Amino acid sequence: MKAWQHFKTITKHRWLVCCGCFRVGLYWQGLIHDLSKYSPTEFLAGAKYYQGNRSPNAAEREDKGYSEAWMHHKGRNRHHYEYWTDMADGSRTYVPIPMPRKYLVEMVMDRRAACMTYQGDAYRDDSALVYFDKSREKELMHPETRRQLGHILTMLAEKGEQETFRYLRDSVLKGKPFPWEEQT
Repeated sequence: MKAWQHFKTITKHRWLVCCGCFRVGLYWQGLIHDLSKYSPTEFLAGAKYYQGNRSPNAAEREDKGYSEAWMHHKGRNRHHYEYWTDMADGSRTYVPIPMPRKYLVEMVMDRRAACMTYQGDAYRDDSALVYFDKSREKELMHPETRRQLGHILTMLAEKGEQETFRYLRDSVLKGKPFPWEEQT
């Protein structure tokens, strides 16, 4: 039963991301989004730790001290900022690097869809921003990615989907500067 519930949850999430990506012109990314969730490594853990109101990766992490499914997922899906790390020159430490815009936009769609999936009728346009503001992940992102994501999630919260999606399609994905990048 948990396997079926998990399957329905990840499929609903993928559908919501796909619809969002299509609305801004990211057709291929919408189609292939999170396909790794159906792989044995991710799906079996997801079914085992399924709860319905949050990511099973959190429950796996609580049980084992780490989430093998999450490590598998973040290494294969470029819409996660954790994918975008590399060795710093000479320091032998991993550092975040800026995300390309098409993956940044997919990340916005992913966060929006995750909130819609887990919050159901309680979802609001500010849900992803509230989650982002409460999280510690901001400390781990490249500052440029963090600022861009914060800007887009704030726009979604304040101006809604229609205006935000238009901005993503007509400005962000076309490489136009963010407001703080514009020259006066």
